[in-house]
Amino acid sequence: MAVIKTRDQDVALLARLMRAEAEGEGELGMLKAGNVMVNRVRADCLDFTDIVNVEKMVFQSPGGFEATQKGYFYQHAREKDKRLAKKTN
Repeated sequence: MAVIKTRDQDVALLARLMRAEAEGEGELGMLKAGNVMVNRVRADCLDFTDIVNVEKMVFQSPGGFEATQKGYFYQHAREKDKRLAKKTN
């Protein structure tokens, strides 16, 4: 069951960010990073008041993810990364 509403492009965007932020930590690390990312969308707190969808979470500024400044983030999402992203959502 999905915890946040997503479209295919949201899953791909989440997958790209998970890979760029945590690929070196293996699948478990990527899942943990993805859970943090999804929680930012779900959270109702002062730090994340305008974070209402995956795209706003990914490009949050200030307080966003450093990986969005790197070229690696802008590569296509791989199927295995999308599979992991779906597990967090």
